[in-house]
Amino acid sequence: MVVIGAAGVFAYGGIVHLGDLLGVRPGGPGPSTPTWLLWYFTSLTVLDPLAALLLALRRFEGLLLGCLVLASDAMANGYANYVLDTAPGITPGRIGQAIITALAVALIASAPGTAPWLHRPGRAGSAVTRGR
Repeated sequence: MVVIGAAGVFAYGGIVHLGDLLGVRPGGPGPSTPTWLLWYFTSLTVLDPLAALLLALRRFEGLLLGCLVLASDAMANGYANYVLDTAPGITPGRIGQAIITALAVALIASAPGTAPWLHRPGRAGSAVTRGR
């Protein structure tokens, strides 16, 4: 169940970041967003769907990538919403950042219990040992 939920979160994230890249989502990165942060959010248009795909295939690498992506996304959004955004109080971006942080904590906390259910490279039954 964790893997299905996480794959859905990453599929949704890929769509959101693609919308940001195309400039069709309100509230996305603004013109004052630093270039490094724009590059990071742009990379999520590939990393989010990749994590979703690997998790859907029950690959251990998807769990690792997912944990890294959610943790780094929470930090990047924290920077964007607390350092760059000077608006006082609760904003939609800060609510979104809190949700991403909660998802990151949940996935990282569930990783030890989820990992044994996933395929690992080099193990019997994995694509690596079947010669693919």
